[in-house]
Formats: sequence, C-alpha cells, structure tokens
Amino acid sequence: MTVLYGNTLSQTLKEEMKKKIDKLGEEGKRIPMLAVILVGDNPASQSYVRSKEKACRSIGMQAAMIVMDKNVATEDVVRAVVKCNEDPDVDGILVQLPLPSHIDQQRVINTIDPRKDVDGLTISNAGRLVLGQKGLVPCTPKGIMAMLDSIGMSDLSGKRAVVIGRSILVGKPIALLLQERNATVTIIHSKTVDPEKIAHEADIVIAAIGVPRFITKGWIKEGAVVIDVGINRVDGKLVGDVDFDSVEQKVSWISPVPKGVGPMTVCMLLSNTLEAYERREKEYERKDRVRSE
Repeated sequence: MTVLYGNTLSQTLKEEMKKKIDKLGEEGKRIPMLAVILVGDNPASQSYVRSKEKACRSIGMQAAMIVMDKNVATEDVVRAVVKCNEDPDVDGILVQLPLPSHIDQQRVINTIDPRKDVDGLTISNAGRLVLGQKGLVPCTPKGIMAMLDSIGMSDLSGKRAVVIGRSILVGKPIALLLQERNATVTIIHSKTVDPEKIAHEADIVIAAIGVPRFITKGWIKEGAVVIDVGINRVDGKLVGDVDFDSVEQKVSWISPVPKGVGPMTVCMLLSNTLEAYERREKEYERKDRVRSE
C-alpha cells in the first residue's frame, strides 16, 4: 500500500505554474487574475476563499476578492459576475458555493462567461465535457485525474472504475473523465442494489458521498486504487468517506483525508485560471493578426 498525497503533488504542480507566471512578469506581460465572489458570512466559505487567495499569491497569480452582503438579491450577484465578465484583466471567475438560499444559484453560475468559468459549472462547459470537447473541467475531478496520472494510470483501458456518488460537482464529471480514458465506469448511488458487491469488482474506486468512513474493507478488492473525496468532521477531526484504517492493507494506492484530494482541488483552480488566461491571450493574438492582414 502506498499513500497518494495530493498535497505533495499539488506543490510540484504549483511550482511549475509559478515558473510560468514569473516568466510572464519578466517579459512584461499581463499576470493572470482570478476573481472570487463571496456572498454572505458563512465561516466555511470564508475559510475556503482565504485559502484560494493564499494559493493564488503563492504562485504569483493575482486575486480579486469580491465580498457581498448575505442579503443581496440575485440581480446584484449577477451584476457582479457581468462586471467580471467584461473586465479584460480577469481570466477566471469563481462564485463561492453554496450561495444563500434566496439567490438563484444556477442563474448566477450560467451568467459566468464560459471562457472564465474556472469551476467548470456553466451549461456550456458541462456540455463540452459530455461531448468530449475541450473546455474548463470542474476542479475536483480534474485533480483526481492528475492524481491517477501521477501513479502511471493515464490509460485506463481494461480497468473497471466505480464512482460512489452522482453529484454534479464530482460524481458525474469524474465518471465522464474516466470514460474518456477508456475505463468501464459504474456509478453507485442511494438507489443502487448491492453496492458493496459492485464496488468490490473495481480496479479504481472514487468515493464521493459525504458519509464519514462509509466505505469499509468489504467494498474494496485486493490491489485497488482508492481516491477519497469525502471531507467530514467527526469529533473535531477531518475524515473521509473511506474507513482508511480498515482499507489501507488491501489497496495498492489510497488518498488520505486530509492532504489528499483537497489540495488538488485548489491546485486545479489555479491551473484552470492559467489555462483560461492562455486561451484568451491566444484569442487576442489571432484577432490582432486578422486586423493587421
């Protein structure tokens, strides 16, 4: 068994991004910028936003924090998004979720310019993912795929993968990404019959249901790779959806909680912002060439 530490991998990837951004500064070019919109005073959301801002600064990326009162109307948040859409210096837009219950969350998300949708949640980017077209991919699934790449599992032909959970943030998109790599994928959810038996046939198990230590050793076959997306607090301690202690002796690789998928999610947010920046710069270059011809 080997522990797959996302925090170590994310640090390596962030160092590579920092080199790219440092080079942009040396060449006198514009520096990529992420705009984060936070509505309300939810402590967890505030903590997440601070960590994202810190991560941006650590690689030399610009970060613009837009904090709005919890009582603002949907229209106010939409206007903030539109302003970021129109700002040529903003490359990525992240609306921190969840939004207060009175706000039309889907309307806000779909107002984001798909080219700046670094969470990959707009209808446009979700559709591109389904069709296998190039787009911005949700951060957690993208991070999981990077973790698999890091252990030599880029080509998943002949592998059976089970995704436990069907959320739009993790379960559905990671299933699509695994299929793109030629894995045979099954999604287990609350209505699945005999889920333990199905999971036990998998070479790769992605656990993303939000139930602490739900996945025990009976779910996992010998030598499987287990990626634990769950973040649950039990008696003041962070634990995953997988019962790490009972499973670790059966697996070939397993990601821990904390220090697993979480750091990779933030890392992929930075990666998506840099990717959005590079695409926009190429678009500007093409337009300049057309005008000069």
